[in-house]
Amino acid sequence: MGSSGPRFRRILLKLSGEALMGDLDFGTDPAQVERIARQIKVVRERGVEVAIVVGAGNIYRGIDGAAQGMDRATGDYMGMMATVLNALTLQDALEKHDQFTRVMSAIDVREVAEPYIRRRAMRHLEKGRVVIFAAGTGNPFFTTDTAAALRSLEIHAEAILMAKNGVEGVYDADPSVDSEARFIPEITHLEAIERGLKVMDSTALSLCMDNDLPIHVFNMADERNIDRIVSGEKVGTLVSSSAAGSHAPESGS
Repeated sequence: MGSSGPRFRRILLKLSGEALMGDLDFGTDPAQVERIARQIKVVRERGVEVAIVVGAGNIYRGIDGAAQGMDRATGDYMGMMATVLNALTLQDALEKHDQFTRVMSAIDVREVAEPYIRRRAMRHLEKGRVVIFAAGTGNPFFTTDTAAALRSLEIHAEAILMAKNGVEGVYDADPSVDSEARFIPEITHLEAIERGLKVMDSTALSLCMDNDLPIHVFNMADERNIDRIVSGEKVGTLVSSSAAGSHAPESGS
């Protein structure tokens, strides 16, 4: 997009499980996964290193009833295993687009994924491979949002791109419930925490705030959005440490 190079050298894309559902009630929509893979291929071909953290709402929604009354840690481990299924689905779609891909899991499933080792993950990215982080942080009581913040910081990603399903970014209320909800183009991490806005969970937001990591919250439905953000365009909501909002650090970490 234009003659100028990409604004980011390395990004982490946070995909909710719902982002893989398309219009389904639960499960995975192959056409939607294909669209996501195409978008990732576009930015990879511009030289941007891409890591991904994927959630599991599309699968866990189907087993949520069984988890009622279950020990929280057990339910969380079930959710982590579900993210491995989504990671493998995404890997297959990316490889069909000739993208070299590695799945790295925080829970040991060596037959299908590498164990998460930070330096190995960074080496994969340097070699141009898309790295998909599965199984969250590997610990119960932490969400995949927190995994996204943690992995971003560990691999020195310059920004988190937080894909939303059907909404343009952050609003001051839930737009699906409140027709008066107003879109917020820029906000600080602290404001988002204080106002209880649904950007990420508070643990993840605090981690991003403490380490000055910007978050771009955008609508996954528009296939141009990832590339537009990478190009430095204003898309969706920017959550950053300053009210003015700096889109990216001047120098890579």
